[in-house]
Amino acid sequence: MELHPMRWWHVADVHALEADLFGRTAWSVEAFWGELAQPNRRFLVALEGGRVVGYGGIVVTGADADVQTIGVAREQQGRGTGRTLLRALRAQAHGAGATHLLLEVRADNLPAQNLYRSEGFEQIARRARYYQPDDVDALIMRAGLTA
Repeated sequence: MELHPMRWWHVADVHALEADLFGRTAWSVEAFWGELAQPNRRFLVALEGGRVVGYGGIVVTGADADVQTIGVAREQQGRGTGRTLLRALRAQAHGAGATHLLLEVRADNLPAQNLYRSEGFEQIARRARYYQPDDVDALIMRAGLTA
């Protein structure tokens, strides 16, 4: 598996993966284009054999950075792809001067929560009914960024 900066030619494959993973709540193609156009966003793709098997992105706003999204192809889940993406995004946030990394995760996504906790994230808040139309709470998690 190789990580590369997401480019315009990855958007269609990333969106197809996004739609499979997130269904009704998936980002649109336009949303990905909009993210790539912003100078304070950093998006990565994970490629295996030239195929997109994962992606993730952050926004850096001074001392804080936020994970915007992470997605891993179903057949790749549990193989370390998400962890590799998270660590690379974390390094990019740190390199951009951020001191904390925040993220939101569905309250019903225990595998993702376990990954984030194992990487030093702690829950700091809960947003009721954040994920619509599914009516699922979001857990807000934060980790410090150090050298």
